[in-house]
Amino acid sequence: METGLYVVATPIGNLRDVTLRALDVLGAVSRVYAEDTRVARKLLDAYGLKPRLFQYHEHNAETARLEILAALAAGESVALISDAGTPLVSDPGYKLVRAVIENGFKVVPIPGASALLAGMIVSGLPSDRFLFAGFLPPKQGARRAALEGLAEVDASLIFFESGPRLAESLADMAAILGARAGAIARELTKLFEETRRGSLAELAAHYQAQGAPKGEIVVVVGPPPVAEVDDETLDAFLRGVLQSGVKEASQRAHEALGVPRKRAYARALQLKDQA
Repeated sequence: METGLYVVATPIGNLRDVTLRALDVLGAVSRVYAEDTRVARKLLDAYGLKPRLFQYHEHNAETARLEILAALAAGESVALISDAGTPLVSDPGYKLVRAVIENGFKVVPIPGASALLAGMIVSGLPSDRFLFAGFLPPKQGARRAALEGLAEVDASLIFFESGPRLAESLADMAAILGARAGAIARELTKLFEETRRGSLAELAAHYQAQGAPKGEIVVVVGPPPVAEVDDETLDAFLRGVLQSGVKEASQRAHEALGVPRKRAYARALQLKDQA
């Protein structure tokens, strides 16, 4: 293998979701660094792979980074994996990647399974724009403050959450983000995979009544609802910008008021003809 750091995605549940390229890399690199070598060993043993295995996690990261940089300097190839999914997503791997880049070594992504993307896919919510916000703070005050900072983001929001905090987090989302659609995806790709959809308030009530669910949980929240703009408001805005032309005026109305482009364009044409 060419010298470099190979950032390898691993299955989030079903071991069949590993890619052929990931298996090639894990079987060929000089050494593999994993969050938990016991978890990594299950995957490696399933495919008969016997690489030199080391730990890289938040408690030994500083020391392990020096080891990895020394290995790369000696011409070795190194793979980084997490317990499940794509490394660097809610784990300390980005500091290693940054250090490797700063020291002039190559970083190679080996893409594959990702819980946040799988959750987005099954949510049924808009996926053209989304923001991954990781884990919210565990305490309510900090959690609500974080949600207030996300309230105006014009995109679907994706979070990771633990079972014991799920109902409280959903209740805070309903209080801060308002009447939005949401989806809870848990145990993705595993035997008891489940997706539940509804309003944030409905989901909060369900998990408050049912108790904490088990497993890894992805929370997806729909984007802010588009405010309904009446004809009078639209006309007033268009008259103020119509001198720039029908197309430009309709585009500015779409961006400023959130109205559909076709509606804004049709109304701008009518106002121009009436002038």
